Amino acid sequence: MSIHSAPKILEISQGADPKQAIINAVGDLSGIDVLADLVLLGTFIRPEKTAGGIIRPKENIDEDEHQGKVGLVLKKGPIAYGDWESDEDLGKNATLHTWVVYQTANTWKFQLNGVPCSVVPYERLRLRVDDPTKVF
Repeated sequence: MSIHSAPKILEISQGADPKQAIINAVGDLSGIDVLADLVLLGTFIRPEKTAGGIIRPKENIDEDEHQGKVGLVLKKGPIAYGDWESDEDLGKNATLHTWVVYQTANTWKFQLNGVPCSVVPYERLRLRVDDPTKVF
């Protein structure tokens, strides 16, 4: 039985730049307010075509939506920072449009404008990475 995937998952996997593909697919977020210490993440979807030129099957691409551990910071709540951070570093571990790593069990997964997204508490983010393909 096939898992129902987000409508824009193929569009994202076919984009030349994964970051821009998520930003474009999710669209205008001006009417979305993230609350408290939460961070809204667009789920990283690996490219449809591998570096070796192999086209991944749709079922394999769909799994990224549910098993992916990297997300793009799309928005943050007003208190999305850690008590351990210095005043000048508050919230900088998850700045807009950076890639972050999280444990999937700590997220609430949903689709926003047809894009696979998650909300995760700021303190549950584990890494910031420059390249989302480094983690799976």
